[in-house]
Amino acid sequence: MKHIDLNCDMGEGMPNDAELMPLIRSANIACGFHAGNSDTIRDTIALALQHGVHIGAHPSFRDRENFGRQEMHLTADKVYAIVIEQLIRLDMAAREQGATLHHVKPHGALYNMAARDAVLARTIAQAVHDFGPGLILYGLSGSCMIDEAQTLGLATASEVFADRTYTDEGQLTPRSQPHALITDEKKCLQQVEAMTRGHVTTRSGKVIPIVADTICIHGDGPSAVTLAHAIHHYLQTQALANTD
Repeated sequence: MKHIDLNCDMGEGMPNDAELMPLIRSANIACGFHAGNSDTIRDTIALALQHGVHIGAHPSFRDRENFGRQEMHLTADKVYAIVIEQLIRLDMAAREQGATLHHVKPHGALYNMAARDAVLARTIAQAVHDFGPGLILYGLSGSCMIDEAQTLGLATASEVFADRTYTDEGQLTPRSQPHALITDEKKCLQQVEAMTRGHVTTRSGKVIPIVADTICIHGDGPSAVTLAHAIHHYLQTQALANTD
C-alpha cells in the first residue's frame, strides 16, 4: 500500500510550529531569504529532531518584503547561486545539531514558476543534485519540477495541497485570484481524500489525475493546526501515513 507524507512550511515566524510538528513527517524550513534567521533555523531543526521529523530546506527568492511570493526573473546562474547558498545554510545548521538534510522544497513564487518553467525547474534541480544527489526534491504533482528532477536522476515527492484550489492545467490557482484558498476544513479534507485516490476536482469542476506522495499544510493558515489534526487522523485511519 502506498504511504503518503505530510509536510509543512516551518520557521517562518508563525506561532504554531510547536503544535504542528508532532502531526507532520517533513518540515520545510525557511532559509532566511523570505522568512526566518539563524535562530529560527536552529530552533526549528531542534524541534524537528525532537519529533523525528524529516528536515528539509525551503529556499526562495530573496524577498522578505513579499514573503517570497513576488515573481522574479533571474538568470539561471543567479537562481543556481541562491539555491546553493540556502542549502549550505540549512545543511550547516543541521550538521551542528547532528542532523542531515532529507529534502528540498522551493517556496512561493520560486516554486510556482518552476512548476511551469522547465528551464527554471532544471536549474533548481541541478543545484540540488550538485549539492546532494541523495536529496529528495518536493515539487507540484505533474509539474516541470518533477519532470526535470527525475531526468537528472533525483528522487522526487509529488506534492499536493489540501487548502489550495487547482486550475484545469493542474497548477495551483494564483493567490491573487478569487477562491485560490480553501478555508473550510470539511472541503479541505474532502480534497485530501480525493487526492489520495489519484484525482482532484479543479475550480471549474473538471476532474484531473494527480499523484499524491506528500500533502502540504500551510502553517500560516487560520485553521492550520485543526486541519493538520484532521489530515493526520485520516492518513492514520486509512493506513496511508508515511512512517519512514
